[in-house]
Amino acid sequence: MISVINVTAGKLFATVQGEGANVPAGVSMHSRCENAILAIEPCFEDRRITRSKKALRGALITLMEEKGFDSITVNDLCSAADLNRGTFYNHFRDKEHLLESFEDEVMRDLVAIQAQMESIDIKEVVAARFTKRPLPFLVDLFEYLSKQGAFLHAVLGPGGDIRFGPRLRDSVCAHLIQSVLHEQYRNDPSAFVDYYLAFYASAYLGVITHWIETGMKESSEEMALIAMRLLFIRPGEPIRM
Repeated sequence: MISVINVTAGKLFATVQGEGANVPAGVSMHSRCENAILAIEPCFEDRRITRSKKALRGALITLMEEKGFDSITVNDLCSAADLNRGTFYNHFRDKEHLLESFEDEVMRDLVAIQAQMESIDIKEVVAARFTKRPLPFLVDLFEYLSKQGAFLHAVLGPGGDIRFGPRLRDSVCAHLIQSVLHEQYRNDPSAFVDYYLAFYASAYLGVITHWIETGMKESSEEMALIAMRLLFIRPGEPIRM
């Protein structure tokens, strides 16, 4: 870090010297250079933080797959990420805080897709059903889940966090089902509608989990079509796309 700053400082000092005529009265070259370095330092810090968190995320995924979250220690994480404990504790209180922060990050990212779900019109759903084209928000959903596949495989697996599945179900899957309900049922407080939502939300979590567990062989577009088709299959109807 020091060597990088020194090199940068040298370049800045040379630049400032070349602009001597523009330096305000009473402002030394040293002060000008020092201020420029202070402006650059946060950039280096941000990159270091990003690299550290990325390394810890990778270590967490690997260790959850290998030995399960309950058996992981902070030392395990630091060793796998090639970081010291001080760096870990600069960002996280403990391993639970680490896991929670990555889970929260996923949930925050999904908020934008939830907004798409809430704005969908039932006519769009019906049109998509009959034309057999995927709804854009479903494609976006599965595309995002695919990008997060390694983390989701670990956290939803036997060595992960049993609390995350219900969070995903209640936040994403329930929104998905509500988005395709007819307007007259969206705010229906009856017990049957509540059970209907619970049934399909859990079913869609199962679809997502199965897709992730089996290696996400189907594309995001294919999964979007499957998700829609499953919702409209009637009893006794052939189970095919």
